[in-house]
Amino acid sequence: MISDPVIFVVDDDPAARNSLAALVTSRGLAVETFASAEDFLARYDRAKRGCLIADVRMTGMSGLELQEQMAAQRVNLPVIVITGFADVPMAVRAMRGGAVTFLEKPCTEQELWDAIQMALDAEARSNELRQKHGEIEQRYATLTPAEHEVLTKLMAGLTNKMIAYELKLGMRTVEMRRAKIMDKMNAQSLPELVRFVIAVRPPDEPPQQPEG
Repeated sequence: MISDPVIFVVDDDPAARNSLAALVTSRGLAVETFASAEDFLARYDRAKRGCLIADVRMTGMSGLELQEQMAAQRVNLPVIVITGFADVPMAVRAMRGGAVTFLEKPCTEQELWDAIQMALDAEARSNELRQKHGEIEQRYATLTPAEHEVLTKLMAGLTNKMIAYELKLGMRTVEMRRAKIMDKMNAQSLPELVRFVIAVRPPDEPPQQPEG
Protein backbone atom coordinates (compact mmCIF):
# COMPACT_ATOMS: atom_id res chain seq x y z
CA MET A 1 0.00 0.00 0.00
CA ILE A 2 1.35 3.44 -0.98
CA SER A 3 1.56 5.80 1.97
CA ASP A 4 0.39 9.41 1.93
CA PRO A 5 3.13 11.91 1.06
CA VAL A 6 5.14 13.63 3.77
CA ILE A 7 6.84 17.02 3.36
CA PHE A 8 10.28 16.93 5.00
CA VAL A 9 11.59 20.35 6.06
CA VAL A 10 15.29 20.79 6.81
CA ASP A 11 16.28 24.22 8.18
CA ASP A 12 18.42 25.26 11.14
CA ASP A 13 16.22 28.33 11.74
CA PRO A 14 13.38 27.32 14.11
CA ALA A 15 11.14 30.17 12.93
CA ALA A 16 11.57 29.17 9.28
CA ARG A 17 10.91 25.51 10.10
CA ASN A 18 7.75 26.35 12.02
CA SER A 19 6.50 28.66 9.27
CA LEU A 20 6.98 26.02 6.58
CA ALA A 21 5.40 23.35 8.77
CA ALA A 22 2.36 25.55 9.41
CA LEU A 23 1.90 26.15 5.69
CA VAL A 24 2.11 22.45 4.87
CA THR A 25 -0.29 21.35 7.60
CA SER A 26 -2.75 24.10 6.67
CA ARG A 27 -2.97 22.49 3.23
CA GLY A 28 -3.73 19.07 4.70
CA LEU A 29 -0.36 17.38 4.25
CA ALA A 30 1.84 15.68 6.83
CA VAL A 31 5.15 17.32 7.71
CA GLU A 32 8.34 16.34 9.50
CA THR A 33 10.97 18.91 10.47
CA PHE A 34 14.70 18.59 11.02
CA ALA A 35 17.17 21.11 12.45
CA SER A 36 20.09 19.89 10.32
CA ALA A 37 20.92 17.88 7.25
CA GLU A 38 22.75 15.38 9.42
CA ASP A 39 19.63 14.88 11.55
CA PHE A 40 17.53 14.24 8.46
CA LEU A 41 19.93 11.65 7.05
CA ALA A 42 20.07 9.88 10.42
CA ARG A 43 16.31 9.71 10.95
CA TYR A 44 14.74 9.56 7.50
CA ASP A 45 12.48 6.53 6.99
CA ARG A 46 12.97 5.29 3.41
CA ALA A 47 9.50 3.74 3.46
CA LYS A 48 7.99 7.23 3.40
CA ARG A 49 7.39 9.15 0.20
CA GLY A 50 6.93 12.86 -0.48
CA CYS A 51 9.43 15.66 -1.03
CA LEU A 52 12.08 17.58 0.86
CA ILE A 53 12.47 21.33 1.37
CA ALA A 54 16.01 22.32 2.34
CA ASP A 55 17.62 25.65 3.12
CA VAL A 56 21.02 26.14 1.51
CA ARG A 57 22.95 27.83 4.32
CA MET A 58 22.80 25.81 7.50
CA THR A 59 25.12 24.97 10.35
CA GLY A 60 27.04 21.88 9.40
CA MET A 61 26.12 20.31 6.08
CA SER A 62 24.59 22.75 3.61
CA GLY A 63 21.40 22.11 1.69
CA LEU A 64 23.37 21.49 -1.49
CA GLU A 65 25.65 19.03 0.28
CA LEU A 66 22.57 17.30 1.67
CA GLN A 67 21.21 17.01 -1.86
CA GLU A 68 24.47 15.39 -2.99
CA GLN A 69 24.47 13.00 -0.03
CA MET A 70 20.90 11.97 -0.82
CA ALA A 71 21.92 11.15 -4.38
CA ALA A 72 24.92 9.15 -3.15
CA GLN A 73 22.75 7.22 -0.68
CA ARG A 74 19.95 6.74 -3.26
CA VAL A 75 17.37 8.62 -1.23
CA ASN A 76 14.70 9.07 -3.89
CA LEU A 77 13.00 12.27 -2.77
CA PRO A 78 12.55 15.34 -4.97
CA VAL A 79 14.20 18.37 -3.41
CA ILE A 80 13.08 22.00 -3.26
CA VAL A 81 16.05 24.25 -2.47
CA ILE A 82 15.44 27.56 -0.69
CA THR A 83 17.98 30.27 0.02
CA GLY A 84 18.16 33.90 1.01
CA PHE A 85 21.51 34.33 -0.72
CA ALA A 86 20.99 33.05 -4.23
CA ASP A 87 23.55 33.27 -7.02
CA VAL A 88 23.75 31.67 -10.44
CA PRO A 89 26.43 29.03 -9.65
CA MET A 90 24.45 27.95 -6.59
CA ALA A 91 21.26 27.59 -8.62
CA VAL A 92 23.07 25.67 -11.37
CA ARG A 93 24.59 23.30 -8.80
CA ALA A 94 21.19 22.68 -7.23
CA MET A 95 19.47 22.00 -10.53
CA ARG A 96 22.27 19.77 -11.81
CA GLY A 97 21.94 17.86 -8.54
CA GLY A 98 18.34 17.11 -9.42
CA ALA A 99 16.49 19.80 -7.49
CA VAL A 100 12.91 20.21 -8.69
CA THR A 101 13.13 23.96 -8.25
CA PHE A 102 15.23 26.67 -6.62
CA LEU A 103 13.41 29.36 -4.63
CA GLU A 104 14.87 32.60 -3.38
CA LYS A 105 13.70 34.09 -0.07
CA PRO A 106 11.40 35.74 0.50
CA CYS A 107 9.02 33.60 -1.55
CA THR A 108 5.26 33.74 -1.30
CA GLU A 109 3.17 30.94 0.16
CA GLN A 110 1.70 30.32 -3.28
CA GLU A 111 5.15 30.00 -4.87
CA LEU A 112 6.14 27.51 -2.21
CA TRP A 113 2.90 25.57 -2.50
CA ASP A 114 3.24 25.42 -6.29
CA ALA A 115 6.78 24.07 -5.83
CA ILE A 116 5.53 21.42 -3.40
CA GLN A 117 2.82 20.33 -5.84
CA MET A 118 5.37 20.13 -8.65
CA ALA A 119 7.71 18.06 -6.45
CA LEU A 120 4.95 15.67 -5.40
CA ASP A 121 3.89 15.21 -9.02
CA ALA A 122 7.51 14.43 -9.95
CA GLU A 123 7.79 11.99 -7.04
CA ALA A 124 4.60 10.19 -8.06
CA ARG A 125 5.83 9.77 -11.65
CA SER A 126 9.24 8.58 -10.45
CA ASN A 127 7.67 6.10 -8.04
CA GLU A 128 5.47 4.73 -10.81
CA LEU A 129 8.48 4.25 -13.08
CA ARG A 130 10.46 2.54 -10.29
CA GLN A 131 7.59 0.16 -9.63
CA LYS A 132 7.20 -0.64 -13.32
CA HIS A 133 10.97 -1.15 -13.68
CA GLY A 134 10.94 -3.52 -10.71
CA GLU A 135 8.09 -5.54 -12.21
CA ILE A 136 9.93 -5.81 -15.54
CA GLU A 137 13.10 -6.96 -13.75
CA GLN A 138 11.14 -9.67 -11.93
CA ARG A 139 9.62 -10.88 -15.19
CA TYR A 140 13.01 -10.83 -16.94
CA ALA A 141 14.48 -12.97 -14.14
CA THR A 142 11.92 -15.73 -14.84
CA LEU A 143 13.26 -16.39 -18.35
CA THR A 144 15.14 -19.65 -18.74
CA PRO A 145 18.62 -19.81 -20.33
CA ALA A 146 17.05 -21.34 -23.45
CA GLU A 147 14.56 -18.46 -23.63
CA HIS A 148 17.38 -15.95 -23.13
CA GLU A 149 19.15 -17.46 -26.12
CA VAL A 150 16.11 -16.93 -28.35
CA LEU A 151 15.56 -13.45 -26.85
CA THR A 152 19.12 -12.44 -27.74
CA LYS A 153 18.47 -13.38 -31.36
CA LEU A 154 15.16 -11.50 -31.33
CA MET A 155 16.93 -8.42 -29.99
CA ALA A 156 19.39 -8.72 -32.86
CA GLY A 157 16.49 -8.52 -35.33
CA LEU A 158 16.45 -12.13 -36.47
CA THR A 159 13.24 -13.77 -37.71
CA ASN A 160 11.95 -17.05 -36.29
CA LYS A 161 13.30 -18.89 -39.33
CA MET A 162 16.76 -17.36 -38.92
CA ILE A 163 16.77 -18.11 -35.19
CA ALA A 164 15.82 -21.75 -35.87
CA TYR A 165 18.67 -22.04 -38.38
CA GLU A 166 21.31 -20.42 -36.15
CA LEU A 167 20.34 -22.34 -33.00
CA LYS A 168 19.67 -25.58 -34.91
CA LEU A 169 16.14 -25.76 -33.53
CA GLY A 170 12.81 -26.63 -35.07
CA MET A 171 10.52 -23.76 -36.03
CA ARG A 172 7.88 -24.98 -33.60
CA THR A 173 10.41 -24.86 -30.73
CA VAL A 174 11.41 -21.28 -31.60
CA GLU A 175 7.77 -20.21 -31.86
CA MET A 176 6.97 -21.76 -28.48
CA ARG A 177 9.94 -20.13 -26.78
CA ARG A 178 9.12 -16.79 -28.36
CA ALA A 179 5.51 -17.06 -27.15
CA LYS A 180 6.76 -17.92 -23.65
CA ILE A 181 9.06 -14.88 -23.66
CA MET A 182 6.25 -12.57 -24.72
CA ASP A 183 3.95 -14.03 -22.06
CA LYS A 184 6.49 -13.88 -19.23
CA MET A 185 7.49 -10.31 -20.09
CA ASN A 186 3.83 -9.30 -20.52
CA ALA A 187 4.70 -7.72 -23.86
CA GLN A 188 1.94 -7.15 -26.41
CA SER A 189 4.28 -6.62 -29.35
CA LEU A 190 7.91 -7.10 -30.35
CA PRO A 191 8.71 -3.35 -30.07
CA GLU A 192 7.27 -3.36 -26.54
CA LEU A 193 9.37 -6.42 -25.66
CA VAL A 194 12.49 -4.67 -26.96
CA ARG A 195 11.73 -1.59 -24.81
CA PHE A 196 11.26 -3.74 -21.71
CA VAL A 197 14.51 -5.64 -22.25
CA ILE A 198 16.53 -2.50 -22.96
CA ALA A 199 15.17 -0.99 -19.73
CA VAL A 200 16.45 -3.81 -17.51
CA ARG A 201 19.31 -5.57 -19.29
CA PRO A 202 22.81 -4.04 -19.29
CA PRO A 203 23.85 -3.38 -22.90
CA ASP A 204 26.98 -5.55 -22.51
CA GLU A 205 25.24 -8.46 -20.77
CA PRO A 206 26.32 -11.68 -22.46
CA PRO A 207 23.63 -14.11 -23.57
CA GLN A 208 22.98 -16.92 -21.13
CA GLN A 209 24.01 -20.46 -22.10
CA PRO A 210 21.19 -22.92 -22.81
CA GLU A 211 20.45 -25.64 -20.30
CA GLY A 212 21.99 -29.04 -20.92
